[in-house]
Amino acid sequence: MIVDGLDTHAAPGRVLALTGPSGSGKTTALRAMLGCLPPGLRIASGTVRWQGSPVPAGRAGRRWRLAEVGWLGQDPASALDPRRSVLRQVAEALSDRASPLPADREAAALMERLGLAPELHGRPPGRLSGGQAQRAALARALVGDPPLLVLDEPTSGLDAECVRLVVQAVRRRGGDSACVTVLVTHNLELVAELADDVVEFACSPPPAADRPVPLRRHGVAGPPVLDVRGLRLDHPAGGPPLLAAADLTLHPGESVALLGPSGSGKSTLLHALAGLHPPAAGTVVLTPPGNGGEPTVLPPHAAHRDRVQLRRVQLVGQNPQDELNPAHRAVTAVARPLRTLAGLNRAPARREALRLLTEVGLDTAHARLRPGRLSGGQRQRVCLARALAPGAAVLLADEITSALDAGTAAGVLDLLDVLRAEGLAVLMATHDRTVAGRADRVLSLGAGALHDLTGAAPVAVPSLSPHADPTEDPRA
Repeated sequence: MIVDGLDTHAAPGRVLALTGPSGSGKTTALRAMLGCLPPGLRIASGTVRWQGSPVPAGRAGRRWRLAEVGWLGQDPASALDPRRSVLRQVAEALSDRASPLPADREAAALMERLGLAPELHGRPPGRLSGGQAQRAALARALVGDPPLLVLDEPTSGLDAECVRLVVQAVRRRGGDSACVTVLVTHNLELVAELADDVVEFACSPPPAADRPVPLRRHGVAGPPVLDVRGLRLDHPAGGPPLLAAADLTLHPGESVALLGPSGSGKSTLLHALAGLHPPAAGTVVLTPPGNGGEPTVLPPHAAHRDRVQLRRVQLVGQNPQDELNPAHRAVTAVARPLRTLAGLNRAPARREALRLLTEVGLDTAHARLRPGRLSGGQRQRVCLARALAPGAAVLLADEITSALDAGTAAGVLDLLDVLRAEGLAVLMATHDRTVAGRADRVLSLGAGALHDLTGAAPVAVPSLSPHADPTEDPRA
């Protein structure tokens, strides 16, 4: 039983918010409402109605969703066709909703309102940043004012300015008796800003791992575990580089937060250090901790790195659905690098994988599930456990708390603090001020340069509340 006794009503012109900890069943409830539960799940009892009639199933249900529902899932970039321009995909959604408006023009106007400049419209999703792709998927859900708008964590991984644009877009629907909005989010500030009605989900926490009390520790003196010199990252679309001749050091036990607006190149920098996006210039030197650690220049491409180099630098990406093999259970995903990179046999690898999954807050029942049966936050924790498994010296983390509720996120950061005390260095891209506040150093990436903000005055972050123009039509 995933969800039991849910009884709620989404009223016209209002926003219904579903909140609760990661894994409590919010996304499953949304899919049940829309009649598109994944294989293996079914509605055991109860009914779901739209405008007085049961939500249709099968092909009729798919036609209903295309015509009536704007849907933004937890992994929005995965829902976009990687081969086609984002403008074409937004315009196609408008055509599905039988809008009388010119599709391309209306789609482009909405994308610009969401902060996507015209030069981005013709790109496929792979040539956008994670935040830009998320806004393109949001535009696809919003275009044509669908009667039912369903948003699952629409602001995770977005900077404050992008969150403000999302708030504005949802507010435009407020009070319209033809529109219903259902929102799932861990962001309680967003709930307070937008929600008219709130349903809170709950679940029993998994058993806590037997770990020592988390210990905060600043980076130790001595040689850096990762020393980056003259790194240059060119923009895939041309123009000024994302990063020009930058230097960066990470010491054992150190935590460094990487800030910057959506599209500034944070994910690209992490991918470059992991060997997944070869830089245009520069060197990356790895010095594994320990008495026998010898400095090694890392090959720019992961395919040319040896097994030791691969295990020592691990990345947790922004989109866990794309990182996990849909056919592999969670325990298999975590055990695989233990076997291929750390050299463990099958049985010891499985035992260690189960231990790591418990440490990130997932029990043995979750370990047996494939990614499609896990929530977005649970998939994110599987990816973290997998990255920690082979014995990383450097963890590159891209918005790893964005899909987690506050309590679970704090638990993950506590675990990283314990591992930092054992020597793990962490470079974490984030938009979350709470996450950045726990780091030893804070860097900002923008305008092609890295800036050290450590010790600087706090950077002002825009409020979620948009500055309304009294002359502007809220439905414009």
